[in-house]
This record gives sequence, structure tokens and C-alpha cells, in this order.
Amino acid sequence: MAPRRRQSVTIRHVAADAGVSLQTVSRVINKEPNVRPEMMERVRASIAKLGYVPSIAAQRMGGSRSYLIVALNDRERTIADWRNRQGTDWVDQMMLGGMLTCAEHGYRLIVELVDTHSDHIERELLGAIAALQPDGVILTPPHSENPLITRMLEAHGISFARIGSLKLGGGFALAIDDEGAARMATDHLIGLGHRGIGLIAGPDEYELSGWRVEGWRKAMAAAGISCDGLLAQGDFSFASGRSAASALFDAARAPTAIIASNDQMALATLELARERGLRVPDELSLISFDDTPIVRFVHPALTAVIQPIAAVTARAVELIVAEQSGQPTPPGPIMLPAELAIRASTGAPR
Repeated sequence: MAPRRRQSVTIRHVAADAGVSLQTVSRVINKEPNVRPEMMERVRASIAKLGYVPSIAAQRMGGSRSYLIVALNDRERTIADWRNRQGTDWVDQMMLGGMLTCAEHGYRLIVELVDTHSDHIERELLGAIAALQPDGVILTPPHSENPLITRMLEAHGISFARIGSLKLGGGFALAIDDEGAARMATDHLIGLGHRGIGLIAGPDEYELSGWRVEGWRKAMAAAGISCDGLLAQGDFSFASGRSAASALFDAARAPTAIIASNDQMALATLELARERGLRVPDELSLISFDDTPIVRFVHPALTAVIQPIAAVTARAVELIVAEQSGQPTPPGPIMLPAELAIRASTGAPR
């Protein structure tokens, strides 16, 4: 008889080979208690013998869990970046941390795009919940700050993690220490001798934008430096970065250094500086947030804040899985530190 193809092996074949019920196989797959050791060994031996790969459908047989975690990303911004081929690796890093950690626990990660400003968000989210029946949801900005979404998840009894939001609310709150990162970047420039340090902030709809402004202000205040005339705001787009940088360059107090709140706005600042004949870092030092690959390959390579996005998402998955398994979870928000990669775009002012 020809050997059975691996993809045709189902939980029923395992149960028949081991001489046990489907429920017993499912409990072994899901690592549930109250399975006799001899039964567990028989099932595991059959799984190895037949080359069976557990499916989500088989895992669901053991109980109400779906073994799916859904990550909700902002549709409008994500698709716009993809279409313009200007996307960052934020989504990649999120999937890296989420997928690897899900796999360790027998879960799967699915990414869904939802427009947080849509009038149909409730219908879209309810449709996704009904179709996927996820055990947990990971919310990224600005969804993590949307009370409509969090209330809906709470009403359905779904575990969720809010990345980038420390506001009071349900679920697990996780964030990168954006305030500390901004202070670190500002302190680096102060240590080089800069006093006119401008900041291009992100949009107000993102809670982290305010944290970065606060970190910059605190570092400047600690050094006895005024922030007057050194703050501009963008919306994380390249065009908004050019506009904000232009406002700073044309201000009465032109900065000798600029911190941009994401890579797109930093690259726009670098482009405008070149057009105006400003050499980086001789006449303008520049620091970016995000540290996507492109800022390492431009000339000069940009000093940048490295955000531990994969680590934050991995932690979010661990918290959701722990709650689903009835394990204790830590109270209060979880903060992860960022790092500063110092490269060729920062130096002492002239």
C-alpha cells in the first residue's frame, strides 16, 4: 500500500491509530490536563508515526478556543503606504514578534485592516469577530485609543492588548517608552553642544506623539534651554515633514538640530536641508524615530531611535495567551525601552 500523503492525515486518523476518542486527541494537541500519561504517549506516537500536523479546526474541538489572535491595523494609512511603496517595516516587525510567539503557543496570527474613522467600523469589526471568532485581538495605534473598539471587544468577552496607549480602559496596555526615547535623543544632541533643537511631532490622534513632545520638553528644560519656536507638527507623511521642516528653517530661531517623529518626515527634512544647502551633520544634525532600513542606507546614515516593536507584540501575545489559559497576568501598563542608534547624521554644531 502506498504511504498516506501527509496533507491527508486528519485528527480522525490519529484517533483510530491510537485507539482513542477524537476528544482525547484534541486534549493532547491542546496540552490540556486530565489526560492519562499512557494515553498521551499513544496519541503522540500516532502523531509522529502518521506525520500529522494539528489544524485549527482540530484544536477547536477541545473547547471554545479558536487559537486565533487578530492584529488590527489602520487600513487607510497602511494601504496608502503600500500603494505608494513608502511603507515602513512597522507591520513587518509586528508580524515577526506576533507570529513567532503565536507559533510557540499553538496559535495563529491574522492581520486585519480596519479604518478607525469609518462610520462602518462597528459593522466591520463585528463581521471580523463573527467570521474568525478570535481568542484575542491586538490593537495598534490609533485603534488602541478608540473606545468604540475596546468597548465592543469587552462586550464580547474577547481578550485584547492595546499597543501604544496608556489611557484607562480594558485589556492589556503596552507601550514603548516614547517619552524616554525622545529625552534620550534630545540629550544626545545636547551632549554634542546643540541648543537649538527642533522637534517635528506626529499627529495628535496618536497618543505617542504627545509622549515624544513631553520627553523633548523635559530634556530641554533640564538643560536650561527654551523650546520656544522649535516645535512643528506633521502627520507622519513625507509631505508634512517637508512643510514642518520648512517652518523650522524659516523661524526666527533656526535650529541646529532636528528630531523627526518618524522616518518619512526625517527623510523629507534631509531632502529639504540639501535643497537649502545645509550640510548634514556639519550645519544640521538630524535624528529620526522608527529606524526602518532606508535610513541606514541614505547618505549620511541617520541616527535613529530603534523601537522594539517585535518585542512589544510578542509580549501582547503572551499576555493574551496567559489570560486565555487562566494564568496570572501583571497589573498595570507595560513599558519597553527604546534604543538610540548613533550614526553619521549627528555631530557637534559649527
